[in-house]
Formats: sequence, C-alpha cells, structure tokens
Amino acid sequence: MGSTMKLLRIYTDEAAFFGDRRVYQVIAIRAQEAGLAGATVLQALVGFGHTPHVHRHRVLDDDQSVVVEIVDEEDRLRAFAAALSDLPDIGLITLEEVEVLSQARRDEPAP
Repeated sequence: MGSTMKLLRIYTDEAAFFGDRRVYQVIAIRAQEAGLAGATVLQALVGFGHTPHVHRHRVLDDDQSVVVEIVDEEDRLRAFAAALSDLPDIGLITLEEVEVLSQARRDEPAP
C-alpha cells in the first residue's frame, strides 16, 4: 500500500531575505511552481547550525530557525535543490527516504 519517496529538508531562518521576500517563502513558491507534490514550512523553537549563534523563539523576534520539507520523487527533488543555488542563507539541505502510507489524490479534497 505504501510507496517509497524522498523527503527534502531545507534549513534556513526567518531573518533570511531574497529581495523583499523571506527565503522560506521563495522556496515554497518555487516548489509550487515546479509542480512538486507539496511543501511545508516548520518553525523551530530552538536551533543552531555551523555558527555559534542559537536561534530561539522570542515574541516580536524574527530570528527563528525554519525548515522547509518537501516530499516527491528523488530526481525531481535533486533538480529542485540544485535550482536554489541563487538563494542566500540556505544552510543544510538533506534528502532521505520516506515511506508514504497515505496521500490524498490531487483531484479530491483532503479529509
């Protein structure tokens, strides 16, 4: 019943901009334009990466770590990740295998 797909994770932060849009917004828009199955943007409560700076959730602060998750076929995700090379402040990009247990068809609304 399940199928094997890939999960692409793109790490950035809220303070990263590309023009007048936040980097995570640009990634989500490009994913939709590329016809990928879907994208979810997740905000982290606490995060850190290759720098000693720790991103923490604070009221009226826009410096939280953000992760964009996209599930699709491997070749489509690899091509999409390569097309993001013009965006600044993208940290780690990972790709891993996931098993899709259930998926709403595109022509029917989700329950």
